[in-house]
Amino acid sequence: MMKRNKKILFIIVLLAVIVALRVSPIGNILTFENLKKNRQIFFSIVQSHYLQAVTVYIVSYIIIAALSIPGAGIMTLAGGFLFGILPATLYIDIGATTGATLAFLIARYLLGSWLQEKYQKQLSPFNEEMQKNGSRYLLTLRLIPVFPFFMINFLSGLTNVPAKTFIWTTALGIIPATIIFAYAGRQIGTINDVSEVLSARVIIALAVLAALALFPALINRIKAYKNRSR
Repeated sequence: MMKRNKKILFIIVLLAVIVALRVSPIGNILTFENLKKNRQIFFSIVQSHYLQAVTVYIVSYIIIAALSIPGAGIMTLAGGFLFGILPATLYIDIGATTGATLAFLIARYLLGSWLQEKYQKQLSPFNEEMQKNGSRYLLTLRLIPVFPFFMINFLSGLTNVPAKTFIWTTALGIIPATIIFAYAGRQIGTINDVSEVLSARVIIALAVLAALALFPALINRIKAYKNRSR
């Protein structure tokens, strides 16, 4: 009972924090127009206080990723402009992976363990498949940035996927799209909207990468199906 009360209190506090952040002026700051308009001011601040700027940037990204606060795309563009493509990719990867892991652990703490215990028998085939190919599925979802980032974090927490698998697939899988956004950030003066970054050609290229990541799992499923048919 006490453990249940703690979870309820945690949910209330978490929701209060998310709502407070969403209704705060942060949403007005993390806009494409604001970034483009004040890019020289932001750049001057970073040049004068580089380490502090990096720290604030990474911590901000962790909070945004963990609590699903709108603005991740703008933050990624800003990182490319302010720090350069490769440094920004590193900082974003650290922030996004850490934030995603926090969301993953929160979901597992609140619902994942209970769900696995209550429906252990029903989830057994699914869990077995995730044990075999979970890393490939997660890597595929991360490589294609059209899937909601927070939703992947939350749903993964409800599965039996090990935390270390979630961490490395997230850290590796978000790199291609991060590089694309960071590169676009270097060209911020020529972009009129965030949607211009993910053109049809870019999405197709990322989908091909995702298909390659998923290919071994599909081959294994086909082999297993053939063996059962014999």
